[in-house]
Amino acid sequence: MKKNIVFIAKSLDGYIAGKDGNLDWLHAIPNPDNDDMGFNGLMSEIDAIVMGRTTFETVVSFGVEWPYTKPVFVLSHTLNDIPEHLENKVFLVRGSLKEVLRIIHEKGWHTLYIDGGQTIQNFLSEGLIDEFRITTIPILLGGGTLLFGELDQSIMLEHITSKVFLNQIVQDHYRVKDIN
Repeated sequence: MKKNIVFIAKSLDGYIAGKDGNLDWLHAIPNPDNDDMGFNGLMSEIDAIVMGRTTFETVVSFGVEWPYTKPVFVLSHTLNDIPEHLENKVFLVRGSLKEVLRIIHEKGWHTLYIDGGQTIQNFLSEGLIDEFRITTIPILLGGGTLLFGELDQSIMLEHITSKVFLNQIVQDHYRVKDIN
């Protein structure tokens, strides 16, 4: 079965990055036990990750060991090279989203984690998202990068579950309803 899953954090007012791309707010709530808030579970469920160039460059800029053990496919029309230390871990892909998915599926990867604001919006506008796992941090950023942009039509979701982490952070799991 093929499935595309969004797993992302947002502010209460719907932003996935603050002004100037700031992500410091993601750590505004102390997490002394380093609860992964479902990330490791997601990683055990998926086969590969599809992310946009901006998200890829942001992760690389953290200056830490590459956090993913699954293959990462980066959508980009401008990148031509992957850093040498990420060869055989990160792959550049170009083309329509359906063509990119066909290539990834042909390689045997079917359950995908879709990451990055523009990438999520593009997948959503083409009806290519199956599930959302959205973690809401209780902060109002007042500006930045919105998770969702305008849609051509409404998308109905089925609520699966909600979890509360650290007595403040809420993670909602939704499945896109098949309206056919």
